[in-house]
Amino acid sequence: MITLDNPLIRLYATLIGWVSFGYLLGRVLPKNTSTYLGKFLFFVGAPFSIISFLRRANLDGYIFIAPVTASIAILVGAALAWVWIDLGLSDERLRAISRGVDFVGHLDSSGEDSPKENSISSIKEKENLEPLQKSNWSRGTQGSFMFAMMIGNTSFLGFPVILSLIGPEYFPLALFYDLSALVILNIFGIALATYYGDTKKRRGWGGTLKAILQNPGIWAFTFGYFVFRTLPLPEPIDQVVRNGGWVVITLFLIMIGIQLSKLRTLKNLKQGLTCLAIKMLLTPLVVGTGLMFFEVTGPLRLSMVLLMGMPPAFSTTLLAETYKLDRDLAVTTVFLGCFTLLFTIPIWMWLFK
Repeated sequence: MITLDNPLIRLYATLIGWVSFGYLLGRVLPKNTSTYLGKFLFFVGAPFSIISFLRRANLDGYIFIAPVTASIAILVGAALAWVWIDLGLSDERLRAISRGVDFVGHLDSSGEDSPKENSISSIKEKENLEPLQKSNWSRGTQGSFMFAMMIGNTSFLGFPVILSLIGPEYFPLALFYDLSALVILNIFGIALATYYGDTKKRRGWGGTLKAILQNPGIWAFTFGYFVFRTLPLPEPIDQVVRNGGWVVITLFLIMIGIQLSKLRTLKNLKQGLTCLAIKMLLTPLVVGTGLMFFEVTGPLRLSMVLLMGMPPAFSTTLLAETYKLDRDLAVTTVFLGCFTLLFTIPIWMWLFK
């Protein structure tokens, strides 16, 4: 029987309800609403929710699994993405060579003189007259493809999923996973973006370290763990802090809906679906199965698999614009990934629960 007592049904009702509400708001509110709300959540809301949920969290045991799993998942996803990109580029080269060979055969069968030099010059002339189709794997497309593999929505979506399905006691796992992915993004992701995109935007190790230290989540965790976690509070105030954490989670979901309402185009559909298949299916399956060999099972492993299977984050579209990557592909993966999540969660619950 389908009831709201089922945590999965309750999660879906929450996700679909608040995201849909945010989508409707995004259609009528000013365009800069998502910008202001995003800044509020980044600097105020997210740190408050971190402090709130740390008060009830258990940080003992296998907490170190989160950063290790995040690193492995990003490396595995990036490796699989690189292999797929290389296959796509190789296929384009083969098609280009095939077109050139066919043209040489056509010249030979026409009865005209066709010495090797004339054939080569004729091929070059044909390429000038009929340029090859633009590559489906431009440098910008490759960069967006790689970024979609690396950056998952482990905060706006990951936090409510873990809190609803696994429980508040596993919130630190989601937090450590998210912070670890953030550090990896700032160290390696930006270097990757400058390689595939606008190389003038390099910021060096000093800028990378500054970006990491300026993240409010890191300071919120430090304060929440060493100060606020054991600070005695009157019951009414403690209840306000607890409820406030869930209000922030609700604002996260509304923010997702507002951002979805701003997406206008879906292009590079084939590459987008391939990207999501690797990011949301193959990588969690491979790494999640591997965790079994290190005796990581039960809710701990399910938490890691759910976080690995999060869709690409909305920040991929911002990075694509900033570093002149393929924004259309970034938008496609973000939009489709949010809907794909509704189908992948039951798969992971069935396989790893």
